[in-house]
Amino acid sequence: MKNIFITGGAGYVGAVLTPKLLDKGYNVTVLDLMIYGEDVLPNHPNLKKVKGDIRDQELLKKILPGQDAVIHLACISNDPSFELNPTLGKSINLDAFEPLVKIAKESGVQRFIYASSSSVYGIKETPNVTEDMPLDPLTDYSKFKAECEVILEKYRSDDFTTFTVRPATVCGYSKRLRLDLTVNILTNLAINKGTITVFGGDQKRPNIHIEDMTDLYCLLLELPKEKISGKILNAGYENHTVSEIAGMVKHVVGDQVNIVTTPTNDHRSYHISSEKIKKELGFEATHTLEDAVADLKREFEAGHIPNSLDDPRYFNVKLMQMIELK
Repeated sequence: MKNIFITGGAGYVGAVLTPKLLDKGYNVTVLDLMIYGEDVLPNHPNLKKVKGDIRDQELLKKILPGQDAVIHLACISNDPSFELNPTLGKSINLDAFEPLVKIAKESGVQRFIYASSSSVYGIKETPNVTEDMPLDPLTDYSKFKAECEVILEKYRSDDFTTFTVRPATVCGYSKRLRLDLTVNILTNLAINKGTITVFGGDQKRPNIHIEDMTDLYCLLLELPKEKISGKILNAGYENHTVSEIAGMVKHVVGDQVNIVTTPTNDHRSYHISSEKIKKELGFEATHTLEDAVADLKREFEAGHIPNSLDDPRYFNVKLMQMIELK
């Protein structure tokens, strides 16, 4: 496989994945609304940037022929963003999915990799949430992620390899930076306010470093189809409580950081097992959450993350409100 098509390739994960694929010698086409700008992606002779909408089926029919693999990252990407405009969220996260898969298959794409979410499990009491457990999505965002997994399986065939990954929350630095994700939020507050406020603290939050997440996508292009076809696997690092994550941030940023814990009514606790992907694909996350904090700290200190507490470009909900995405 040589030609890789990434939906949402100018987003948080895509902005790290795209240059990584280019470095590996792939030809990459990115389809993205580019609402965070095109400058989050490099200028490269093997990169084609297409400013467009995954809901535009005529555009897909034009640009998908000749592609070997699709990595589908594009979505309205968390519950608060989704709830801001549920109609928009459904049109992008669910309604556009089956036409995209169908057109990809008809266009001769050999491999389709789908980024679902570990939130499809809902809240489980068991200490290790494994892939064979029943799904209990709590929100439309999670429900549509789960529905798309079922849709994708319908199209799997000998010449159309499908794979679904259920990632934990991604953390760490990207040129298209998000500061509305647990590790990134706490690091931003620690560095720029000197105080982290933890609501509750006992809730578990699964995370995965953005370098590990993008390494996994690269691996999924390299593995033989027999290893991955039809599989649905979790991808995370260790599960930590919010209080533990705050302690890691303080450890990296410095003892001057204050941690203030306040009560909360939100006791949702998520945790996943990543043993199966290690056993079946040989993939294991190697970057720690402290690595993610250290990476962010370095970029803050270099002046690469200006106005980080207020600039809407770091916060999905704020940016969507500002541009009135439809």
